[in-house]
Amino acid sequence: MAPSEHDAGESPATARPLCRDCGARPQRLAPGGSLGPRCPVCGSPRLLRHRELDSLSIAHIDCDAFYASVEKRDNPELADRPVIVGGGKRGVVSTCCYIARIRGVRSAMPMFKALEACPDAVVIKPDMEKYGRVGREIRERMRALTPLVEPLSIDEAFLDLGGTQKLHRATPAEALARLAREIERDIGVTVSVGLAANKFLAKIASDFDKPRGFSVIGAAEAARFLADKPVGLIWGVGKVFQEKLAADGIRTIGQLQTRDPVDLARRYGAMGLRLAELAHGRDRRSVSPDREVKSVSNETTFDTDIADLERLRAVLRRLSEKVSERLKSAELAGRTVTLKLKTSEFRTVTRSRSLSDPTQLADRIFSAGDALLRPEVDGRRYRLIGIGVSEFADPVQADPDDLVDPAAGQRAKAERAVDALREKFGRNSVELGLTRAADIRPQRDRS
Repeated sequence: MAPSEHDAGESPATARPLCRDCGARPQRLAPGGSLGPRCPVCGSPRLLRHRELDSLSIAHIDCDAFYASVEKRDNPELADRPVIVGGGKRGVVSTCCYIARIRGVRSAMPMFKALEACPDAVVIKPDMEKYGRVGREIRERMRALTPLVEPLSIDEAFLDLGGTQKLHRATPAEALARLAREIERDIGVTVSVGLAANKFLAKIASDFDKPRGFSVIGAAEAARFLADKPVGLIWGVGKVFQEKLAADGIRTIGQLQTRDPVDLARRYGAMGLRLAELAHGRDRRSVSPDREVKSVSNETTFDTDIADLERLRAVLRRLSEKVSERLKSAELAGRTVTLKLKTSEFRTVTRSRSLSDPTQLADRIFSAGDALLRPEVDGRRYRLIGIGVSEFADPVQADPDDLVDPAAGQRAKAERAVDALREKFGRNSVELGLTRAADIRPQRDRS
């Protein structure tokens, strides 16, 4: 467990504890005395104690079981039920609540195994549009604290609160604890916070006390704290690399700490130098609010494999619309369209096409994807299809009039008219599709 809820080497110079539930900063009861386990103001046991509590400013905030939490918020009857967000016998778990996790369910677990472990679970199909709205609301709360917010996904981000103390009249730790309370009260989901000297340590800290956690890893204790942890805790050290390190006698971060950085670089290249730094808790990366989005995509896994062209085209059209919606919402336009297919034998096929001009339009995305799809429908059965757009350009340059295909201009006008109707009356007010679209029962969408 991260050294955050305990004394962590408390001394007279240690920062005053912080109550995460009321925000109080209680003093000791008497000279040389100490506080009890509860806040003397509100009685909460969630007192945060750490000698570096008031000097750290890099944070990682991660929503707790985000999709499942949003579903429970919107349906109170699910509060005490195990909830899995995913769906279909052949899909995987997108996320699950902590009740389901206690029963052995995990993210990315095949759905049939999840239901074997937790047969009474309530399975809910992902609603990415809803989760996106909630995620953006939380993101705006973060940006009210600091402009230095670096999103990692829809439900997590790094924050740098350095220099914000005068503005908020609160230390970063106090501001973060207040933010966590406000998100839970106003938005109805909970978050866990990691506060540390850098991004690497902050991300580790946020995972130690879930849900509703707040953990701290100070700079002075970082190397000691990491020493007995497995090397897999380090970003980029996956299963294959762990096996390679184990073959060289390295299984813990402490063993990395004893190795010569030059030797690590010689054996593992640039990754060796990175390991040498992170093993000692050193991470020089800054929080970058302008982290570039490289692609926008959407994909679906089917309950049963599909070989029929028209059925695949129907799904591709719907996915193209979703990608288009996200591009327009983010004010992005891309020149490259990529089709992704996965066969019944789990072989992944990707095909790309560069466009003459960047696009945001579902019609152009689908047309390019359709041209890529047709040669691949040769009797093979597919379990997954996806479409994505990349190589972003100035959206002002997007979708000029097409002199070769005059009808494209009419389709573009029609699409923008549909966008206006959907914005006014809701996403489901207008449905577009191809023949036999009703026959498609996609298992899950992943953005």
